[in-house]
Amino acid sequence: MDILITGGGGMIGRKLVERLARDGTLNGRKIDRVTLQDVVEPVGPADAPFAVETRVTDLSAPGEADTLLENTPDVIFHLAAVVSGEAETDFDKGYRVNLTGVLNLLEAARRAGNVPRIVFASSIAVYGAPFPEPIPDDFFHQPLTSYGTQKACAELLLADYTRKSLVDGIGIRLPTVCIRPGKPNKAASSFFSGILREPLAGVDAVCPVDETVRHWVASPRAATQFLIHAAGLDGDKVGPRRNLSMPGHCVSIREMLDALRRVAGDKVADRVTFVPDDFIRGIVAGWPQNFATDRALSLGFEADPDFDSIIRYHIEDELGGKVAD
Repeated sequence: MDILITGGGGMIGRKLVERLARDGTLNGRKIDRVTLQDVVEPVGPADAPFAVETRVTDLSAPGEADTLLENTPDVIFHLAAVVSGEAETDFDKGYRVNLTGVLNLLEAARRAGNVPRIVFASSIAVYGAPFPEPIPDDFFHQPLTSYGTQKACAELLLADYTRKSLVDGIGIRLPTVCIRPGKPNKAASSFFSGILREPLAGVDAVCPVDETVRHWVASPRAATQFLIHAAGLDGDKVGPRRNLSMPGHCVSIREMLDALRRVAGDKVADRVTFVPDDFIRGIVAGWPQNFATDRALSLGFEADPDFDSIIRYHIEDELGGKVAD
């Protein structure tokens, strides 16, 4: 099996290839090669039981997607994207990467002719207020950000190319991934990880929204498993609606910080202070908060056990099992 991961230098891309390297297979099929693509040099696992190739390229540039698909991969994980905050502030870049990049990939797959399974990392930002409580999988798209609009357009393209049997696509609307390791990025949702990650590392953190704000979240472990499970789904069981919302947990900022206090103690939780940011508050105000994911659950996708587990996973995976004093 030949696999391509676009955006392979990002956090989810790294987590995914590390998981594939541990397993050596994808849903029971032996992996022969994984190609990691990004606009910066991706780093593959040194001990992978399969060949790892890295490509530094921009999918939105003419001809680059065709070159990338010369090996006709069996499975493509399309993770490359400009994140929400940057897509909102740089309108042209957001559409070039998040929409033109997707179309270039689909057209290259069409020309390659091997009908690959494409797992597309979409977003809950495709929905916009006013929302029902909870939001069903088939709620209409009304995005209130450029990022959400770009993801919604890409979902429609993926479904149409699949309908025409040009690709075999599955779009998964990821919850906000929390706790993201590393440094903060330009995503408007970055603070959801920051108010947990920094205190656990012994650093003070600022929350830009009120403690009553709720959000839909899943751990990096869960997000990685969503991608892997989607790659092996029976398309006939999924049916013509090829994009679906992933299971997660709806938690408020207060509930997140209470969980942090339970898992890591008072000293860690007290490192968080509240300083309102009107730009972030404005973006977050239009985001969906709670979902009914019966369809995804019926297809075998699974959420994290609870939010306390999400914090414990981060401590185990990123901090060597220890919290900073």
